[in-house]
Amino acid sequence: MAAASSRAKLLLTLVLLQALMDSAAPACSVDAIYSFGDSIADTGNLLREGPVGFFSSIGSFPYGQTYEKPTGRCSDGLLIIDYLAMALKLPLINPYLDKTADFSSGVNFAVAGATALDRTYLLQNAIVMPPGNMPLSSQLDWFKAHLNATCPSQEDCAKKLGGALFLVGEIGGNDYNYAFFQKRSIEAVKAYVPQVVKSIMDFTKEVIELGATQIIIPGNFPIGCSPSYLSLFSVAGSADHDERGCLTSYNSFAAYHNEQLKVATDNLRKANADISIVYADYYGAFLHLLDHASVLGFNEGSLLKACCGSGGEYNFNMHLMCGGLGSSTCTDPARHVSWDGIHLTQQAYRAMALSLLMEGFAQPGESVQEIWNC
Repeated sequence: MAAASSRAKLLLTLVLLQALMDSAAPACSVDAIYSFGDSIADTGNLLREGPVGFFSSIGSFPYGQTYEKPTGRCSDGLLIIDYLAMALKLPLINPYLDKTADFSSGVNFAVAGATALDRTYLLQNAIVMPPGNMPLSSQLDWFKAHLNATCPSQEDCAKKLGGALFLVGEIGGNDYNYAFFQKRSIEAVKAYVPQVVKSIMDFTKEVIELGATQIIIPGNFPIGCSPSYLSLFSVAGSADHDERGCLTSYNSFAAYHNEQLKVATDNLRKANADISIVYADYYGAFLHLLDHASVLGFNEGSLLKACCGSGGEYNFNMHLMCGGLGSSTCTDPARHVSWDGIHLTQQAYRAMALSLLMEGFAQPGESVQEIWNC
């Protein structure tokens, strides 16, 4: 009975999401999206910068195979940002570095591999990152340059930004990934979580000063469920795995970051009562996806395995990534949650967007309803 009820609820949600995207519905209150963050939201900026390391293959198949062309998105197809845009009846938001693009409906400044903290801070803590890292501060510089080039006056900018939605992240995940992949302990990385959260808040305060009135701040994913973390940090015979097969210790770390981020977001909302500030619970939405995987059409036997990889228990090898010689791709990415062991499939991102819009994983709910008032 419970399973049938859950299935009916999810089917109803699918119908409601389709209604959100129905062109016959009233126009939405949001007329543009400005997106910042890392590979979870990048729609092609790193590709135009010249991807290296983990990201060297994102400009060629199998990346983009479901979308039928590689776009620089770290997936087989679309991302959460794309589904949020579609639900607002906006075109997909073009990357800032595509100088031939139409930016009338917003700009995507997110860059795969980006960090919340500046390179100087991370290097001072002996954390190495790929060359060309574009932290939040650099994305903010891009945004200001865009405004200077497109707004005749400060008043015109404020009017323009007042009708826009700002997506601040997900960001911060790479600050932690780089440290963990370089064998830093959880306790050591915990020490700079407050700095990561402060960087996100400082950025958000600045875009508010520039005129932002509708903002979404996403939390981090349960990284202990990622094939990359499972492959790198699982220890045979360890009691660290939970009932889903995820690593409890790394999920607890992600939850620690999210708790601090949510408190800071709540405080920022209280200090800016006239601004709509939404916290997007990517952590909860992802676990919801895992717990309802069969209803959503995913293969329950491969929830923690990458679709594109090079073998092993989780189909992930840090030295032989998706797209590299010797890797292979599953026959049906839509049945998989993880695309390459670090990023999700189009179908998983779609399910995540669905949960944020319709399942209560973005709060406060009334703000979500106002933004997607279509």
